[in-house]
Formats: sequence, structure tokens, C-alpha cells
Amino acid sequence: MSQKTILLVDDSAVALMAGKMILRRSGKYNLLEAKDGEEAVEIAVAEQPDLIVMEVVMPKMTGFEVCRALREQEVTQKIPIILVTIRGEAENVEAGYASGCNDYVTKPVNAKELMEKVESLIG
Repeated sequence: MSQKTILLVDDSAVALMAGKMILRRSGKYNLLEAKDGEEAVEIAVAEQPDLIVMEVVMPKMTGFEVCRALREQEVTQKIPIILVTIRGEAENVEAGYASGCNDYVTKPVNAKELMEKVESLIG
């Protein structure tokens, strides 16, 4: 069985490292990373990962803007997206789903919750 690829997107090196530590534990995923929204779109189009786990608040493009951009392109429109943010208020969650995300996780990220969501989307 080939490994699934996950694109992790966050402008914080610490958050990227934490995300990688959580996702590597299972040994099931190949990880790519991007440090801002523009880079996320470029990598998603080029690599077509199986899943994107992305911070909402980033330079150049927000997670919401990236979601909308990816949903508009045929090669990326079906890639599941989990948005990660410190802002868990209902209006932010609704804005995330409205922009096209499949799921939502709030910071600090609960490793078990994130893995459950990842596995429910891509196995």
C-alpha cells in the first residue's frame, strides 16, 4: 500500500514541527510543507496531496482564501482540507466550511482528535 501524502501549511515553524510529530507517529503518511498560503496553492496544484492540514491565519493568503482557490481548480477541488486555528468561534468555523474545508481543528491541537479526523478523511 502506498503512503498517503499530507500537505501541512503553517507560517509557524513550531506549529509545522508539532504537526509533523503528530502525523509521523502513525508512520502512514508522507509529509509536505508550505509556510504561507501562496506556497500552499503552488504545492497543492503540483503535488496533489491526499489531504491538506492548514492554518487559517497566514501571510499572503489566509487558509480561507487558499480553500476557495483550491476549490476553483479541477486538479485540487476534491482534496480534503482540515483547517487549524486558534479561533474556534462559531463564525470562524462557519467561514471555514463556507470556504470549502472538510473539517476544522482548534489550537492547541489535540493529537488524538487530529489523527481521528485525518483517518476519517483519508484512512
